[in-house]
Amino acid sequence: MEIRIGITNSGRELSFETSQSADEVKAAVAAALDEGASHLSFTDIKGNSYFVPSANLAFVEIGTSEARRVGFVG
Repeated sequence: MEIRIGITNSGRELSFETSQSADEVKAAVAAALDEGASHLSFTDIKGNSYFVPSANLAFVEIGTSEARRVGFVG
């Protein structure tokens, strides 16, 4: 699952792939915002951790979980 996160006052986006499902990511983001948590945390497929201040979230884009195609499609 690919995730892109926009952060206010930053010209860059945070983009990574996670093994979590789209529903798990949506639930984590919604819970953090509803509870007023100071940050969101994610772990990518390589084991790297990301902490994003929830007050600075501009957007969270959750990609599809479709496997990437390799080779030629004809």
